[in-house]
Amino acid sequence: MAGTQLVGGSTAAAIDFSDIMIEKAPLFLLFVVGLSLLLLMIVFRSILIPIKAAILNLMTIGASLGVVAWIFQEGMFGIPAGPVEAFVPVMSFAIIFGLSMDYEVFLMSRMREEWQRTGDATEAVRRGLASTGGVVTAAAAIMMAVFGSFVLDDARLLQQFGISMAVAIFIDAFVIRCLLVPAIMKVMGRGAWWMPTWLDKALPHVTVEPESEPRPVEREPVLTR
Repeated sequence: MAGTQLVGGSTAAAIDFSDIMIEKAPLFLLFVVGLSLLLLMIVFRSILIPIKAAILNLMTIGASLGVVAWIFQEGMFGIPAGPVEAFVPVMSFAIIFGLSMDYEVFLMSRMREEWQRTGDATEAVRRGLASTGGVVTAAAAIMMAVFGSFVLDDARLLQQFGISMAVAIFIDAFVIRCLLVPAIMKVMGRGAWWMPTWLDKALPHVTVEPESEPRPVEREPVLTR
């Protein structure tokens, strides 16, 4: 009887890695997205904000990987057509989702602070974006330049990874956080901060920053003779 024949080398390793990623991808996605939903729900005491964040983050990742597939699989801009490395979607998803959540927490924390202080959902969106939008876009521009420089490398893997990250950061910071998130928050209004009473009592109370108290009303001094 002939023994089992095994094949080694980089091609076989790449095929095995791709098969493992396809098998474990659903569990990986469920763990990352589910844990993020739970943490955002605990921090912001809301049902709709975590769901909105997860959907928009997945849209960002899907768009960036679509650009990578369009450029490298279709052979655009003089790049030879070929497959996308199995390593790229996995690492891009993990890093992009983390960065997107970072921007989400930074922006929504300021909005929540204004919501607790004023009780005005529209004003909270306006002030939150005004105070954090510049920081988010400046940080995104720096990271885009860093990841965009990967395109100058001759390694196809680094080129794919750099383009996926640069495109994702651009979409997330300039389109999602500065346009879609404020618009969605304004449409949802006060409902964005709603959470059932029973769920609010069941979840632990964790805040990113100390809760701000309403400012006392300043009164003019009364002059007496």
